[in-house]
Amino acid sequence: MEIPTPTEPPAGGGLPPTRGYQQEMLEESLVNNLIIALDTGSGKTHIAVLRMKIAAEHEAKKVSWFFAPTVALCEQQSSVISQALPVSVGLISGALEPNQWKDPALWRGVLEKHRIMVTTPQVLLDALRHGYVHLGRDIGLIVFDEAHHAADNHPYNSIMKEFYFKLPSRHDTDGDSFRPMVLGLTASPIYGGHVESAFRRVVANLDSVIRTPGRHLEELATFVHRPVFKYIHYQAPLYDYTVSPSRNVAALNSVIASMHIENDPCVQSLREQLARLPASPDRTRVDQKLSKAISKGNTYTHKGLKDFARAASEICADVGPWAADWYVHKVLEQAKAAASPYQNIISAWQHKEKTYLLNALAQVRTAPPSYRPEDIVGGISDKTGVLIKCLQTEKNATETEDEDYSGIIFVTRRDTVLALAEVLEHHPQSSKIFRAGCLLGSSDSAARHSFLDITRKMLTQSQAEVLLDFKVGEKNLIVSTAVAEEGIDIQACGSVIRWDIPQNMTSWAQSRGRARRQRSTFILMFHESDFHDGLVLKWERLEREMQAKYNDSRKRAILLDDDSISSEDDEYVELYVESTGALLTLDSAVAHLNHFCSVLPNASHFTHIPIYDIDPPDLPEGWHSLEHKVNPLPYQGPWGSTVTLPKLVPARLRIFSTDREYPTKRSAHRHVAFEAYRALYEAGLLNDHLLPLTSVVEPDLEEEVKALLKDVGKRSGTASVTVQMDPWVPADSSDVWWCSELAIDGLPPLHMIIRKRPSELTEEEFPTLYRPGYHPIKVRIRPVFTAELSGERVMKAQEFTRRILWQIYGARMSWDDLHFAYLFLPANDVGESPEWVARRSWLGSLGRSDREASFNANAEAFGERFSFPNDLTIIQERGQAIKNFKFLRWRFEPVSPDEEQVLRERYSFSIDDPILLLRARFSTITLVSAVDIDYAFLLPSIIRYLSMAMTVASLRATLLTPSLAAIPMNLLRAAITAPVSQERVNYQRLETLGDTVLKFIVGVQLLSEYPLWHEGYLTKKKDHSVSNFRLAKEAHAKGLYRWIIRDRFLAQKWKPHYLPVDDMKIEGALNSSDSVENNPDDRQQLSTKMLADVVEALIGAAYLHGGFDLGIECARLFGLGLVWEKLPLRVEKILSRVEPTNDFPTQTTDVERMLEYDFNRKLLLVEALTHASYQFDDRTISYERMEFLGDSVLDMVVTDYLYHAPGKEHSPGHMHLRKSAVVNTHFLAYICLRSSLSVDTSMPRPNENGGISIQPGTQTVYLWQCLLHSSARILDDFSNTFSRYQKSRDEIEAALTQEAIFPWAALTRLQAPKLYSDMVESLLGAIYLDSNGDLEVVRKVLRKLGILPILERIVKDDVDILHPVSRLSVWAAKKSMEIEYKFEKDEDTITCIILLDGKEKYWVTDTYRGHASQNDVKFAAAEQAIRALHLRELDEEAQIADEE
Repeated sequence: MEIPTPTEPPAGGGLPPTRGYQQEMLEESLVNNLIIALDTGSGKTHIAVLRMKIAAEHEAKKVSWFFAPTVALCEQQSSVISQALPVSVGLISGALEPNQWKDPALWRGVLEKHRIMVTTPQVLLDALRHGYVHLGRDIGLIVFDEAHHAADNHPYNSIMKEFYFKLPSRHDTDGDSFRPMVLGLTASPIYGGHVESAFRRVVANLDSVIRTPGRHLEELATFVHRPVFKYIHYQAPLYDYTVSPSRNVAALNSVIASMHIENDPCVQSLREQLARLPASPDRTRVDQKLSKAISKGNTYTHKGLKDFARAASEICADVGPWAADWYVHKVLEQAKAAASPYQNIISAWQHKEKTYLLNALAQVRTAPPSYRPEDIVGGISDKTGVLIKCLQTEKNATETEDEDYSGIIFVTRRDTVLALAEVLEHHPQSSKIFRAGCLLGSSDSAARHSFLDITRKMLTQSQAEVLLDFKVGEKNLIVSTAVAEEGIDIQACGSVIRWDIPQNMTSWAQSRGRARRQRSTFILMFHESDFHDGLVLKWERLEREMQAKYNDSRKRAILLDDDSISSEDDEYVELYVESTGALLTLDSAVAHLNHFCSVLPNASHFTHIPIYDIDPPDLPEGWHSLEHKVNPLPYQGPWGSTVTLPKLVPARLRIFSTDREYPTKRSAHRHVAFEAYRALYEAGLLNDHLLPLTSVVEPDLEEEVKALLKDVGKRSGTASVTVQMDPWVPADSSDVWWCSELAIDGLPPLHMIIRKRPSELTEEEFPTLYRPGYHPIKVRIRPVFTAELSGERVMKAQEFTRRILWQIYGARMSWDDLHFAYLFLPANDVGESPEWVARRSWLGSLGRSDREASFNANAEAFGERFSFPNDLTIIQERGQAIKNFKFLRWRFEPVSPDEEQVLRERYSFSIDDPILLLRARFSTITLVSAVDIDYAFLLPSIIRYLSMAMTVASLRATLLTPSLAAIPMNLLRAAITAPVSQERVNYQRLETLGDTVLKFIVGVQLLSEYPLWHEGYLTKKKDHSVSNFRLAKEAHAKGLYRWIIRDRFLAQKWKPHYLPVDDMKIEGALNSSDSVENNPDDRQQLSTKMLADVVEALIGAAYLHGGFDLGIECARLFGLGLVWEKLPLRVEKILSRVEPTNDFPTQTTDVERMLEYDFNRKLLLVEALTHASYQFDDRTISYERMEFLGDSVLDMVVTDYLYHAPGKEHSPGHMHLRKSAVVNTHFLAYICLRSSLSVDTSMPRPNENGGISIQPGTQTVYLWQCLLHSSARILDDFSNTFSRYQKSRDEIEAALTQEAIFPWAALTRLQAPKLYSDMVESLLGAIYLDSNGDLEVVRKVLRKLGILPILERIVKDDVDILHPVSRLSVWAAKKSMEIEYKFEKDEDTITCIILLDGKEKYWVTDTYRGHASQNDVKFAAAEQAIRALHLRELDEEAQIADEE
């Protein structure tokens, strides 16, 4: 194996020269798992790069995986590695959301593409736990940067413990799955103060030995400059802390001391909740929460204020009173700004809590700090003064060496960093010589800051900007938390000062490593009383011990033992999925369970989280109400735990408990989470990667379907522009002809002779033709015979066909091509009249040889020869042969004005239609009879009709089942006719109906098939099953594209269709001429939507003919990845799982009376009324599954009504708009708000006679009040929404029952939460099931609720249902006007002004109630404009056209 030499860079030139000590470490890393312990700046990363280069060259099938503990470090190291090595380096950070990578192929692609991966350890740990990456098969080398983190439950240690040590070593197996090599990098491999145990732990955890160079120490010393250690000490503050020397801190403490926890809105709210709640787990939780809040004073406001005061007091003692004054004043200033409605920091607080906090802050009377130099100097601590003198000394010493000074001050508290930087910026002895920046870290974790910890908002520069300024010399000083100790690429410093003493050996070594210039200094600041504790001696002793351990004998370090990896649990428990390698352990169970709950469908007013209850509780029940509250002695265990999952999860999988047998609370919670997650997996709610189901859907079909469609129409033997079958092409080459008789009203019958069996049409299916100026023309078609025709008879039919078609369509025909797909002859062999025979004989005797000789004669010569007959049909002006004119009569004198008027009236000419008088000498007569001309005009339409009928017949015979083939032809013809064909009837209406039918039947199938799935899984599966791409894929597999009628019938461009001459067996040849424009530019791609639309249209046709049973049979034809059963069977299966009960909440009876429907299975009603927050009844889940079904039930009923609306024939766009009006959340919320019941509240009361009598009384109970929930927020929202409803009720009711415009604006102003509409839909779903799937029962309930009557009025009275903003936009676009909405707000009101072309035209003003008020006035102003401009249906068609 070739190893790069220490003097030359490896081939490729991307690496710097390798130093001798780096080479020494590299060589050992090839033999052993190694932890390299070298100071910061010694080039540890270079060794790792060389090691990964060798691995990339010799491990072709495995990657090297480089870990860094932070995202910033990952980005930094990825850049270094990719610049140094000519291999693909992959970086995965949180920005790529790897937790959303649920497709194994995605991970496989990453591993195949890259040779080196750089990530935080959690990324790989998650991928290993879910079986997406296999440590032994996929990874050859692991590099741990900052390897000292490999302890306890850090992801470094979890990777090793859960996966690495379970693999065989590479020497113990012949397979390809074995332990990867390990390389660790660290400046200090220990935490704590016991070197021996720390070494044992990190060595065992990483299965490695720790080494530092032994042969090249002198060389190492030339690159690693140990700083000169110094210390300085300072005096403690002389004041006592009874009253703070900081005026602002004293004011803050005074206000906090005056506050009482019982006045906190959080405590008051908990007491109110407790008073309402019956005995239940939820009540116990509230009781414990209340007791803890009072015991610890840890409400959001009280704890935050105390933390704030504590930080201010520490700044006062540490930095000085001036800094504390500045800090308190600045934070209060920021907090008050954050409370503004225009900010986004504390807007999520409850209103009462926010008011409570702001009132408390308002009482803190602070004064801004004085920036006079003498005030600042007099207001700093001795520690700060010592620091400034030290900085001046260090700067002077550096500059005497002709070097620029740079330094870092390490501080423990984030708040102190800001305060100290503020002092340094303004102190007269530092402000002009030091340019300081702050580093606080970039975490936004909620656990890192309370509501008043707004220090991250007080920085003026980002971390990257500070580091860049420090690097280029714009700043020469950084005040930093521990964020700069390790990992960040920071410029080497002349001095490092520890404001606070290091917390451990690692902190000592890491911060000291930042002082790596020559002649750099490392300075510790000590309190006078602490200096004699020997801390410096302690760190130096530990460092000497580490060095001795590094250079100890080269034998293998102690391997992993029980102590080194033990956790708080005595046993190791895991769930391993063999098929994927996914692993569940106690360490991962809590996070997995949290993730499962977090991806449940989001419920309003409630966050889906697992709720853990410790056993026994921390405080006795009711402790908060004791008069003398004494905290009990701490309970030492053992502990048990109960976890409760959200109500979307089935009841039997919702609650799990463990016994009291675990030593800590955390252990008990981990075990119960493990049991819960294992149960979810065993119940099928997790996939084999131990993740919430994504397998309910297949991978995205879009690209697959697009690829399939590219091949449509490219099959060999075809050369056409469409994918439509040719119905006229025979299936074989026999000489059999099929003859049918065409009986056209008013014309002699014709025989139509074709080479393929024609469709047999019923009387109802015969076509009716519509010709301008004529009555409807009925056509009857009946079979006559099947026979082999003689060549003579075929020739005769061909010539007759050409004769009747040529004069009209000859410009697009070939005279010599007689291979028509259809031939015609007069029925009964009746010949032409003698007059026409004589006329053609005369024309032939003229001796003309051109094709026109068969038809055209000079009008003057013809008239003179045949006495100017009046039975002519077509006349042409000489030189204008392309244009035909209708012959009226001969005339030998000019037309007077009176005669012209008579002619116009007689022949129904309008005043704009010209009457042409052609001189006979210059005109041509076409010798074609009126009957032939009528044939020529009518036959194309008949042929088109028969072509479509034969396409339907082919579809019936080839694809459809017998039951589906029985669907009437008119429905099937419409279902396969695309809008692009421009036929009078196409599939759009059927597609709209079929789409609704499909979603409805799929919803019922899924609800039955997957009883444990929550609404989120069901919705994903349904959306995928009915997606356009899924439907298109199944349609393509069935070859449905062959029967889609999409060619356009244009009479002006029509020409007869010809059969191929050479090959009569071409099956499914493409229709190349019948009515298609043959311009290559007009070719159209077959879209996935068209394929999907036809599938849905066929389902709609099946539903119309045979109800849901036939609709399901049609859906089964295409599969869609579902198991199909009839609806009654599906409903029966669902109902079989509903337990009978006589125990149900009293409000269910009220709901039944409101709906006028009595439930046979009361638990269905209970489920439909149960919100996810309700914790008192574990027999049912929450209402989301019922809402999932009810949504499609409502859509089905409404769409079915609109499709069949008498006399309307609504287009899809009209149906969509009208359906949207009655299924949207605003309207359904209104229905829920107004649905009510009067109940008798008569009570015995004293009467006027002094006795007791029953006094009558009633109370109105509303539907929304019957929701079962445990949410205080819902109560507040119900109250607020009902108040808005009472104000708008009359306006909305009048609009819905009387006015011509749908009240969109008034409904929106209700601002009703979605749970109102959810209630209505869930009840409809429950009624559908309880009635055994009877939609008629649902319709009765919809009528009772008032939904159907409003829908009927919308249809009957043509109510304007366009949204006002949409209507106004459409109108403005048609008028080419610019429309603008402008808002003006003052303290209490908001106004919306509509500007047309910049001019104010309409405005509405209303009370300001938050952001929603802006939409309210916008909609109201749009409605006002619509009324003023008298806009109604004229714009609806434009809107529909846009949508379609």
